[in-house]
Amino acid sequence: MELTSTYILLQGLQYHAFIGVGEQEQVVGNDYVLDLRLGYPFAAAMKSDDIDDTLNYADVFNIVSDVMKQPSKLLEAAAGKIVNELLARYIQLESIDLKLVKKNPPMSADCHSAGIELHLINDKTKV
Repeated sequence: MELTSTYILLQGLQYHAFIGVGEQEQVVGNDYVLDLRLGYPFAAAMKSDDIDDTLNYADVFNIVSDVMKQPSKLLEAAAGKIVNELLARYIQLESIDLKLVKKNPPMSADCHSAGIELHLINDKTKV
C-alpha cells in the first residue's frame, strides 16, 4: 500500500482578534474560528513513532496564534501572513487549506459568520 496524501489537521481554533476594516473592530475585536489542513509527508512517523518525522501541530498552533495577535484590516491579509509563516518554517509542506471566519460579523445580516477559504499547493515540494 502506498500513501498518496497525508494531512495534519487543526480544527476549530478559537481566537479573539483585531481584524476588520471598521474602527470599532480594531478597538474591541471580534471572535474568529480557524481550521487548517496541512499536506505533510508523515509516512515515516507512522513507522518510527518519532515527532521528528512529522509536523508538530503544537508548533503550528503557536505560529498561527502569534499571527492572530497582529491587527489586520482584512481576513485575507491575516490568512496570507499565516500561510507565509508556515511555508517559511516548514519547507516540506505540500499544501495548505485554511478557513478563517469571523463570528457575528458587523453587517446588516442575521448570520453565524463570514469568512474566507484558501487552498494552496506548494509547487516547491514537487520534484
